[in-house]
Amino acid sequence: MLKGKDILNTAQFSPQELNLIMNTAANFEKQVKDGNIIRNMEGKIVATLFFEPSTRTRLSFETAANRLGARVISVASAASSSAAKGESLADTIRTVDGYADVIVMRHPMNGSAQIAADSAKHPFINAGDGSGQHPTQALLDIYTIRKEKGALEGKTVTFVGDLKYGRTVHSLSYFMTLYGNKMFFVSPKSLRMPSEITADLRSRGAEIEETEDLKKALSVSDIVYVTRIQKERFEDLAEYEKVKGSYIINSSIINQSKKGITILHPLPRVDEISTDVDDYE
Repeated sequence: MLKGKDILNTAQFSPQELNLIMNTAANFEKQVKDGNIIRNMEGKIVATLFFEPSTRTRLSFETAANRLGARVISVASAASSSAAKGESLADTIRTVDGYADVIVMRHPMNGSAQIAADSAKHPFINAGDGSGQHPTQALLDIYTIRKEKGALEGKTVTFVGDLKYGRTVHSLSYFMTLYGNKMFFVSPKSLRMPSEITADLRSRGAEIEETEDLKKALSVSDIVYVTRIQKERFEDLAEYEKVKGSYIINSSIINQSKKGITILHPLPRVDEISTDVDDYE
């Protein structure tokens, strides 16, 4: 069903494919906890190309590859690759494609994932393309939601923070639509969800309410998905200063929210979730 396919965005998945991925992940998670050795990728090479900073995504991919018996070759930054010499992305990918069986890439340019996939003969995985999408983060998010909530259907989800540049929000909102969940989009006006994404989600049957009233949204939400204001996306730092700290999730806010609300954050965290909710259950 999925063998040999590229992973570019979350709109490409069916519920059946997501169920297969989550069940496989649960099986692997159990095997690792039980101390079993998995060698499904013995003899394969995974190339990780990170042209933007990353801690969790890069290390999690490389950890997974190693646990599955693959070997990893890596470019940790644009400065350490031939991109610094002016090489095109397509040429870089064609070269790496000759070395690796799978390519994982993060890049600051929107649409870079499609360019890479078109340039590679081997499977390509998008680990974040600018402010476009981050499909593997969304896969982790729905897996977490299923573990925490027991089901993916019939939930009310609030997305809060930087919805304009937040690629994790763009990705997860498509999955939430697939399972018929209601969504609140809470953000400063300048960081609203891109209109083309909102329109596309609604065309797929999504129930969406856009608001600046965080307390109202959280009073009826089962899940709140919090994102940081992404300073690196602003050309004018004065504009960033205007919106940073617009919404902060703290114990006071949570105490006024729907009982049992689940808090998710793709990380890194800056100041949008107070440490006083770290032990919230």
